[in-house]
Amino acid sequence: MEFGITFKGDIDPKRTLALVKQAEAAGFRYGWFFDSHVLWQECYTMIAVCLHETEHMRFGTCVTNPGVRDWTLAASTLATLNLIGGDRMDVGIGRGDSSRRVLGRQPLTVETMTDFANALRTLVRGDKYTYEEQEVQLTWSHSDLPVWIAAYGPKALTSAGQSADGLIIQLADPWLVKWFTDQAKEAGHAAGRDMSNFRVMAAAPAWVGDMQTSRTQTRWFPAMVGNHVADLVERYGKSGGSVPQRLTDYIEGRKGYDYLHHADLNADHLGFIKDDIIDSFGILGSAAEHVEKLKALEAAGVTQFNLYLMCGEEERILAEYAEHVLPHFVKMQATTQVTELT
Repeated sequence: MEFGITFKGDIDPKRTLALVKQAEAAGFRYGWFFDSHVLWQECYTMIAVCLHETEHMRFGTCVTNPGVRDWTLAASTLATLNLIGGDRMDVGIGRGDSSRRVLGRQPLTVETMTDFANALRTLVRGDKYTYEEQEVQLTWSHSDLPVWIAAYGPKALTSAGQSADGLIIQLADPWLVKWFTDQAKEAGHAAGRDMSNFRVMAAAPAWVGDMQTSRTQTRWFPAMVGNHVADLVERYGKSGGSVPQRLTDYIEGRKGYDYLHHADLNADHLGFIKDDIIDSFGILGSAAEHVEKLKALEAAGVTQFNLYLMCGEEERILAEYAEHVLPHFVKMQATTQVTELT
């Protein structure tokens, strides 16, 4: 299993770069950034700096969407970043949440999201793409762009399975992760795709320490997930199997969400979140408990754990993972390679 980190864009750029370098030295393979340009710093500018100052880490959006930039501009930006970093860009895509809603706009459709993913992949590869009835080509770009799609609902999961390189699940509950993963993989198999290399990311906050502090520092996360769950409930209802009841029940008591305090641990909209949901959605407790849950996620099909590095004490959390968590998984990878060779 690979490891990544995500920033929301509220940390001083110099400190962000120092954290990225610390993560790369520790063995983290990916650096991801939220793309919500009004709430926080513009992500692509920071990614360019990180690419220039690192050697191996890959970078990407977790996530962007079809409605914040002209599609040709988005493709050109990603292609340029590949030139800067030596083809080290991925892109995570969703329908649009905070970056749209803070401007008073709604998320886009799954169909639009899927078309956007195809446009980015095609243009960054240097092929022609018809955009708004005009044939467009980035003749100077010739690189691959792995595409990840963030999904909870059946249509988005189908899109991820049929068209993406990877699935982003903003949760660390092994049962739910497996449920979503299975839906995406079944859709891919039904479309005739070889899913053996399909990648699955569990993205969630992690806190190494006592449980009371862990819950305090990560309580914001289930509230953020609740926005997507509320959309699903509105579309599909709470029963019928389209969305597992295990996910929908917890938003009882939700009274709205203030996007000006998106992913804010001191927000006023966290009252409905119960401790068992915090424990389920994040990775909390001692380092040994982190390892145990990560192994359960790996068994559920996760190929990358993406640590939302935005809960405080970020340097310490990275150091804890470097010393006590990542070595367990690096050792497992090495053992697998030796087994294959013999």
